[in-house]
Parts: sequence; structure tokens; C-alpha cells
Amino acid sequence: MDMAKRLVGSCLVCLVIVMLIPDVHAAHAGDAEGFAQWLEGVRSDALAAGISAETLDQVFSGLQPRSEVLAADRSQPEFKRTLEEYLDRRINEQRVTEGRELLKKHRRLFGRLAVRYKIPARILVALWGIETSYGRHQGKLPVIQSLATLAFDGRREDYFRRELLEALQILDDGQIPIDRLQGSWAGAMGQLQFMPSTYRRYAVDLSGDGRSDIFDDPADALASAANYLAGSGWATDQTWGREVRLPQAFDRHLLGLEQQKTLRDWQKLGVRKSDGKRLPRAAMQGSLIQPDGPDGRTFLVYQNYRMLLTWNRSHNFAIAVGLLADRIVEKGR
Repeated sequence: MDMAKRLVGSCLVCLVIVMLIPDVHAAHAGDAEGFAQWLEGVRSDALAAGISAETLDQVFSGLQPRSEVLAADRSQPEFKRTLEEYLDRRINEQRVTEGRELLKKHRRLFGRLAVRYKIPARILVALWGIETSYGRHQGKLPVIQSLATLAFDGRREDYFRRELLEALQILDDGQIPIDRLQGSWAGAMGQLQFMPSTYRRYAVDLSGDGRSDIFDDPADALASAANYLAGSGWATDQTWGREVRLPQAFDRHLLGLEQQKTLRDWQKLGVRKSDGKRLPRAAMQGSLIQPDGPDGRTFLVYQNYRMLLTWNRSHNFAIAVGLLADRIVEKGR
């Protein structure tokens, strides 16, 4: 009985201590004075980068952190859900069917992009579908506010501070008006969800109207995505990867992106396609990954899978793009 009382008392003490510990992120986000001082530092950097005081006055007037941005940052589905949970939410018959229809509708556009950038149409359509459901869900949060919130929060301050400066430069250059500069909680924008730095480096004006409209013009958005993948090192002679089977008692030390072997070597180690057939006789290297651990699915992924990870550093995301692309053209290589 005495032991029970001591345990209850101990738990109550722990509960009181936990309740007294401040929520560091909530306090940080609600620190108006600290945010204003921090914003002055950003203003100095922006002025030094050549961004006009007029633009900064317009953007920073009344700017405050946004709590829902931090909440979204702490619960990203790409990292919170298992692969199967993620795929169930991202790939369905409606998305596959719509992807096929858009592939036909924009056949001439994809032909132009294939000639110029050498990126498969199925990959571009899959990215389009996974990112924004083919342009329907681009995000409605002010990009400047989202980036400022994340940079001030401090978890990835350097990255988001750079992106904030890039967004300010976009506004100052007149590339995108401030009322159109909206996107996801992370500051990604447009039909393919470009970060500001990616927009400034890779945005393409394919329609020839003098500006790259990644929000309302699918041609500009898809051309920009193709330009990014081509510039990032997309291998034109390879697919992204495939699901495979492993033999019994497979050496798990061989799993992971840091382990690369030729398909011939993987074949010798007993790796087979998901249907049990032999791997292709192709002179290329790949790595084995199991996002959900030993009880989940296994994938043999290639160089282009790594390119998809530069887009979004999530195995769930990259696999979803690859599998949707395969479903759209019924491809399972």
C-alpha cells in the first residue's frame, strides 16, 4: 500500500513537472518581440541582397508567425505514416484514370517535353498527381508567412531563411504578385509544388507569354518540373525502380541506399522481380530498400529514384510517384 502511494505521488510529481515545462516551440512562435527583432535581421540581409525597401515594407507590415504551419511541420504524412498507409491515400483508381486521361489530353505537350528534356511523361504526370492531385490542391497559405514562421522556429532555420530570401526576390523582380504567392505550409507553390529557390532556378516559360506561370498554366508547370529533373541528373535510359522478392535468410546488411550493386550481382544473391522472374539484363546499379522494415515490401531502386528524393526526401513519396507512374501506363519493369 505504501509502495502504491509512493508511486501515485511520484506520478503526480512528474505530471506537475511536465505541466510546468514550457512548450518551447509554442512560446517561440508566440514571441512577437523576438519575431520582430528576428525580422529586422532578415530585412538587413534582404537589403544587402538588393531587394528593395518598398517590397520589404509591403511584405513585412503586420507579418506574424502562423501556428498551423508549425503544427503541419510536426505531422508530415511522408514521415508519420507507413508506406502502405501513405500509398492507400495517394494512389487509387480515380487518380490513375485521371492521369491516363491527362496523358492523352496533353500528348503534344508531353511530346515536346520529351524531346527537350528527355523526361518520361508518366513520371511528370505522377508527380503532378501526387503533389497536388493534378493542380487542384496547391495550397492557400501565404508563402512569405509560412517561410518566415518556419525560419523563426529554428528547426531548419538556415534552409527556410534562404527560401524566404528567394521568395522576397521573386516578389521584388515582379515574377509573381504577392496575392498569388500562395502555397503549402512549407512554402511550396504551384501545380508541382516548387520551393522559391527551385522556381528561380528552373521555372520555364514554355507558353511564351513572358512569365513562368506554375499556378494556372500546366505547360509552364510541367516544363519547369522536367527542367528540374533534367538539371538534377535524370538518367534517360533507366526507370526509377521496381518491387522485388528476397531469398530466405537474406543478409540485411545489404539493404540501404549506401549499398549499390549491379543487377547481375543482385541476381546472383537471389533477388528476383516481385513475380519471381529474373531481373533485367541491364548494365545498371541499384540499391535495396525496405521502408516499412523486414515485414514490409522490398524495392530495388536506381539512380532516378535518388533524383525523386531530391524533390522530396521521403521514401514514401518517391515510391508513390514511381508506382503511380507505372500504374498510369501499366508498367512494371
